[in-house]
Amino acid sequence: MHALIVVAHPDPASLTHAVARQVAEGISAADAGHTFEVADLAAEGFDPRFTQPDVALAMGKGEPLPEVAAEHARLERADALVLVYPVYWWSFPGLLKGWIDRVFTQGWAYEDADGKLVKKLQRLNVHLVALGGANQRTYARHGYFGAMKTQIDHGIFGYCGANVATSELLLPSDAGFPAAHLDAARTIGQKIFSSRAVIHEEEVQQS
Repeated sequence: MHALIVVAHPDPASLTHAVARQVAEGISAADAGHTFEVADLAAEGFDPRFTQPDVALAMGKGEPLPEVAAEHARLERADALVLVYPVYWWSFPGLLKGWIDRVFTQGWAYEDADGKLVKKLQRLNVHLVALGGANQRTYARHGYFGAMKTQIDHGIFGYCGANVATSELLLPSDAGFPAAHLDAARTIGQKIFSSRAVIHEEEVQQS
């Protein structure tokens, strides 16, 4: 099995990047021949701006630009998508949101077929690993994490039919911070494909 790990942080020495590396280490440590690819959006210079060619593609009047087609190909090679990102203003950073905007396109991730939604990413398992800067009480008191789940887990991936198998929020108020974040990330990596196997087995039994 193959995972695409997408990380959105401009500083390679950041905790976000360290967490992404531990997710990758966990996948390798599973010792079952699983592979991964890391998409470092900042280092690769991905342009998050939604421009006229993106509008044309969304309207069914154009073809994906080469950089969008390349991301489609990376996702098509993947059995699991892992997003590792800092929380900016209680959501994705703009770089990652722009990646979603440009890559999860009409006709590829979903399709409006005469008013009926066709979800086209049902094969994909998604693992979300967010790093926040506030404490648990702040997120709970204002309902921020619930709002993020509604917007991201359901609003984006549920809309496309992808299964969100992991949705973690790592905070500085967590016991053992920051080492605990690295341990949690490694555990997530180790379980990515085992959890997918369980989900697949349940689907087979229900079919």
